[in-house]
Amino acid sequence: MENAGVGWIAAIIIGGIAGWLAEKAMSSNMGLLMNILLGIVGAIVANWILGFLHIQPLAGWLGYLITGFVGACILIFVGRLIRR
Repeated sequence: MENAGVGWIAAIIIGGIAGWLAEKAMSSNMGLLMNILLGIVGAIVANWILGFLHIQPLAGWLGYLITGFVGACILIFVGRLIRR
């Protein structure tokens, strides 16, 4: 999170927004805490994938929101695959 240029409080807020957006985009139904966790963990996962592909991770609030959203969508997708 520190690499993204946001603090802990901002990471929680942005993670919650990213998780909520992913929840709506993926037609999922989760609570606030799960949205925050999905957004934060999703950002970590997406940054790891970008690093693995040798793509410069996005920085700042908007970059964290985008990577959190993409990562949360990936986590929701993988979660659905595992449940089946």
